[in-house]
Amino acid sequence: MTIEPEMTLNGRTVKLTNLDKLFWMVPKITKRQLLQYYADIAPVLLPHLADRAMVMKRYPNGATGEFFFMKRAPNPRPDWLRTCAIKHSSGSIIDFPIVDDLAALLWVVNLGCIDLNQWYAKCDDVDRPDYLHFDLDPVPGAHFKQVLETACAVRESLDALKIPSYPKTTGSRGIHIYIPIVRGPLQKQVWTFAKEFAKTMEAQHPTLITAEYRIAKRPAGRVLVDYNQNAWGRTLASVYSVRPKPNATVSAPVTWDEVTAGFRMKAFTLRTMPARVAKAGDLYKPLLAKTKRLQLEKFFK
Repeated sequence: MTIEPEMTLNGRTVKLTNLDKLFWMVPKITKRQLLQYYADIAPVLLPHLADRAMVMKRYPNGATGEFFFMKRAPNPRPDWLRTCAIKHSSGSIIDFPIVDDLAALLWVVNLGCIDLNQWYAKCDDVDRPDYLHFDLDPVPGAHFKQVLETACAVRESLDALKIPSYPKTTGSRGIHIYIPIVRGPLQKQVWTFAKEFAKTMEAQHPTLITAEYRIAKRPAGRVLVDYNQNAWGRTLASVYSVRPKPNATVSAPVTWDEVTAGFRMKAFTLRTMPARVAKAGDLYKPLLAKTKRLQLEKFFK
């Protein structure tokens, strides 16, 4: 499939604009190429977005331009676009877009969304996620080698608890580790488990890991095991998301063998990912399965 200014996909027409606009300067990558990547990767990406609210992070002037967050699906919008109504603590109800087919995917990317940030819970119950995760982020003074070391330490502790885990690159400086869970616990309960686990990791590896949420109090040269991204309403860049970083790096699923061997972030880009997926398939497919999910409640005190 080749990107065109107007495309009809399963009866849904989407108009794509400014296709030759540069979204990256070095190397030169256009909006058309970004849209083409998402069209090519859609078969493995869309199942991870289906039935989830999408927070739009819009870069109208490309990866190095200013960006803004947008929750509410804008008007006018296609009449075929599904939305997810979520009530917030303020009392307001926000209709988020849902990206569950190729037309919706191209529509949201056309708005300038370089990476995709979906909710952790599905729209039929936005308070109960079906996975939890840890965001491993180097504090100033730490190097990526320490991030890899931290990922292996997290995996070892999860393995000891018989908890399956799946790593992916952030496409920036760190690693995400995802754990599929049986839907049931509230988001706050998932957050509480993640916090307790991160604090345990900090205690076991005090010279490598921090779980300190307050930026000013984080010790330099450590790797943050960020549990707080599990809070209600937070999002992370989805698997297969292009990031607004040099070389258009991608948040790519990787194997634990690749983590142990020490991968290079720049190996996973908009240009390289389609061939990798064609060869390796969707390494995050276990996140979609109904079986072999963690019963998180058994860890509750």
